[in-house]
Amino acid sequence: MSIHAQMSPEALARLAQQRRNSTISSLLIAILSIVLIGIIMTIILLKFNIPKPEPIVTYTAPTQEDTEIQEKVVNQQIQRQTSAPSSSMAKVIAAATSSPVSVPVPDVDVPDVSADFGDGSDFGAGFGSGGGQGFAGAQGIPSLMRKRCSKKDRLSRLEQNGGSEKCEEAVVAALRYLKETQNADGSWGNDKHDAMTGLAVLAFLGHCETPQSKEFGSTVLNGITYLTNLGLAQEGKIANNLKDKHWSYNHAIAAYALAESYTFTSAEKTNIPNLKEVVQKAGQYIIDNQHPSGSWDYYYAKGTRPGDTSIAAWNVQALKACKHTGIEFDGLKKAGQKAVEAFSISQSPDGGGAYGVGSKAIRPVRCSDPDDKQINKTHFSSLTGAVVLGQQMFGKGRSDSVRQGLKFIMDNDYFNYHNHNADLYALYYDAQAVINKGGDIWTDFNDRFMNELLENQSSTGAFPPMGTKGTCLNTGNAAFAGGNGNWQEIYRTCLATLTLEVYYRFLPGTGKNSTR
Repeated sequence: MSIHAQMSPEALARLAQQRRNSTISSLLIAILSIVLIGIIMTIILLKFNIPKPEPIVTYTAPTQEDTEIQEKVVNQQIQRQTSAPSSSMAKVIAAATSSPVSVPVPDVDVPDVSADFGDGSDFGAGFGSGGGQGFAGAQGIPSLMRKRCSKKDRLSRLEQNGGSEKCEEAVVAALRYLKETQNADGSWGNDKHDAMTGLAVLAFLGHCETPQSKEFGSTVLNGITYLTNLGLAQEGKIANNLKDKHWSYNHAIAAYALAESYTFTSAEKTNIPNLKEVVQKAGQYIIDNQHPSGSWDYYYAKGTRPGDTSIAAWNVQALKACKHTGIEFDGLKKAGQKAVEAFSISQSPDGGGAYGVGSKAIRPVRCSDPDDKQINKTHFSSLTGAVVLGQQMFGKGRSDSVRQGLKFIMDNDYFNYHNHNADLYALYYDAQAVINKGGDIWTDFNDRFMNELLENQSSTGAFPPMGTKGTCLNTGNAAFAGGNGNWQEIYRTCLATLTLEVYYRFLPGTGKNSTR
């Protein structure tokens, strides 16, 4: 017999409610578990199965059929040099990459050269603008410098400005000579390595030969590295002998070369370690050691001597190149303004350039042929072109002093390779000053020197001694131009090459009227 306990209705109701609550709780727990599992799975799937984005395809527009761009290659490493000031020869990291966006650059010739350090328009419209043409990475190069980088454009400008294809051939021959005569440590010459290396690097860059150039890349890179190491070892002073009073020349030439090198290599994405640092220190040293007169002097002294026009010309060119780098320099614009004031007062009443700042007297010409009446003219000066160019670079191309200077050049400068008028130093500056004016005056001047240079280049590509029929001694450059030494030959070849590159190194003015 079994005994069954009878539950009350209230107990049964409570039991049923508990069962329902348990069922609902179980369902909620199950649902939440499923949701949590789903979230976890989603995270896992997102983490390991993110779809790869579609590749971005960049399109490089084809160039016109007649555009010939110099081929560039990447130099990954330079050889270790044995006699450079610094033993650390750095690897060069180069990337020939193109931007997916092409930024057009206006190509505008202007009647006057402008070099206002504050407006970025240096040497006409386009400086500091974007846009690429010429070679990979060229969009970062000021447009007027970039014009060198297309062979087609160079030949076009040669023709437009009175040159010829023979000028191009002469420049290439000279650069090949420089390539063959470079020292093992990257320098040039058996003396004055700092200045000769600076001039040689400028000659290569004037033809748009950079560390990525196919034929001359390693040559240019080694030259840049030599100067960089020299400056790095001396806190930005780029000179072999700081006890030589002429080092203010050499430093300026080397700084000019390195600043222009930085502009090209940074645009090409070529990293040369320490180059930027040396350029910044070298340029700032020039600014900080400007003479109170606005000029510069031997040793970068700031004494009672008012400065040296010839030294000033090289330092101003160096500062101009520094401006193009985009590097910040304290007092750069003010230095330029002071310099143009010094140039403007360094002329004789008839426009000739004086040696000393503020001087109105021009040194008498002393030549080795006293019977030549033309030689004994006392109003010849190799610094007239430098004084005129210095003012043009600061937007003073229409000033009375510039017009007088150009007239002086046209009245006195008849370049002849083998007589007293064989002054390459004067020609280097005069050619730049006159082509900046342009027009008939340039046509006349161009006829005076182009064939003289082309016809006297040797078969090696070098330029032989000058002035064999009588050498003027009005400047210290007679020994440079007439000497048979190794460094003198380098010096002549570099100056002649830079002069033959004047047709395209910078855009000329478009003046139509002669100042004569």
